[in-house]
Amino acid sequence: MDTYGGRRTRAQQDAATVEIGYALLSAGFAAAVVFGAVVGPALFLDLPPLPTRVLLWLGTAFAVVLFFARVVSVLVRFQREPQPSQPGRTSPDS
Repeated sequence: MDTYGGRRTRAQQDAATVEIGYALLSAGFAAAVVFGAVVGPALFLDLPPLPTRVLLWLGTAFAVVLFFARVVSVLVRFQREPQPSQPGRTSPDS
C-alpha cells in the first residue's frame, strides 16, 4: 500500500489473514491455559459450591480479558512492523 487509502496487494491481504489467524489461535490457546489453571482446582478438588463458583467466574473473566488483550497486541504489533522491501525496487534515498 504505497499511498494512504490505496488498494492492498494480494500478498498483503494474505499476510493480514495469516496474522489474524495466528492472533486468534494463540489467544485461544493462552485463554484455555489460563482458564484451566484457575478452574482446575475447582474441578479436581472437592471444594464447597461458593469457592467453585468463584473460581469458575474468575477463570472465565481472566480468559476473556487475556484473549482480547492477546488479539489486540498481536494485531497492533503486525500493523506497526515495517513491511519488507520488495526486490528490484530502488529506495527513495538511493
